[in-house]
Amino acid sequence: MFTGLVESKVPLVGLRECGPGKRLIFNLGAFAQGVCIGDSIALAGCCLTVVEIGGDFPETCCHFELGSETLSKTSFGRIQVGDEVNCERSLQVGQRLGGHYVTGHVDGLGQVTAVRDEGEWRFIEFSASKNLLQQMAPKGSVTIDGVSLTLVRADDGGFSVALIPHTLSVTTLGKLTVGSQVHLETDILAKYVARQIASLAERNLTI
Repeated sequence: MFTGLVESKVPLVGLRECGPGKRLIFNLGAFAQGVCIGDSIALAGCCLTVVEIGGDFPETCCHFELGSETLSKTSFGRIQVGDEVNCERSLQVGQRLGGHYVTGHVDGLGQVTAVRDEGEWRFIEFSASKNLLQQMAPKGSVTIDGVSLTLVRADDGGFSVALIPHTLSVTTLGKLTVGSQVHLETDILAKYVARQIASLAERNLTI
């Protein structure tokens, strides 16, 4: 479980083909301290498991293996060495929850449709599939590339968020341009509500 509060931007330093999947090696820098094999780490909002530390790379580098299912649902199939992603280690019991509950399971991809600056703030609009948009509501929460954000607008035509200068500087969202693809995870509570409504509809019941 994660919070959507990014700890660092980390670079991809190695990429290897592994049958139908890939092995990605990221340099976590100081955040690699205390990380063990088997730990879960959110990279660009996708929960991945550490399978090796160091190896042919410095001890601050962690290896992750991605199967064909993960590659098909994320943008990691197109990632290149040198690209940076948002990084967050898993939430520990007793820690403060500053964002919202994030599972690290990417629901799908969104695409930037517009970028507008207002002073140091930036408003970004996105398109997404209909089923994901139905799980969003204004002032609700959404995770974009691992960043917990509050929705400004959410309707059948898309959604938008407002980014403060701090978020623009410490996450990869500051580099988004029109056409950029991002990982999306909707609020877990919205998923349960949507599932209940669908179940009632199947039985021709009303709330």
